[in-house]
Amino acid sequence: MPAEKLLQDFCRAVEQRDGKGFAALFTEDGVYHDVFYGAFPGREKIAQMIDDWFYRTAKDFRWVMHDPVSDGKTLYARYTFSYTSTLPEAKGARAMFEGVSIITLRDGFIAEYHEVANTAPAFVDLNFAPERIAKIVAKQGAALKARPEMQKHQGN
Repeated sequence: MPAEKLLQDFCRAVEQRDGKGFAALFTEDGVYHDVFYGAFPGREKIAQMIDDWFYRTAKDFRWVMHDPVSDGKTLYARYTFSYTSTLPEAKGARAMFEGVSIITLRDGFIAEYHEVANTAPAFVDLNFAPERIAKIVAKQGAALKARPEMQKHQGN
């Protein structure tokens, strides 16, 4: 499947709360690594992530991929993303952020999805207390430090 079509189907499935369709873009053993919620391995859990986790406290998703680049094994795309929060403290705010999708491809499917996202503006949009923001950022920092490629950057 061409990269542009894969990305269009990816975004459309999220916007339409189509977890099954979204999961079908992944290999059977595919993993989605979400910047907020962590790893979701396998199609069943990936579908649940969309239908249950994403839509638990949000609605009206908009996801647009920009400037995709791929060598057939890895696909990179800059994205813009937004949703309307249903959290009480957000008071209906529209959270917006941008990021980069890093997608490992296998046989035309997504084997792994990672992202690097600037989530800080969304936390402000959502009226999160500073302590809550610090807790989320600390969790993201711990996940970054736990990755094998970060070992060289730690310690001596």
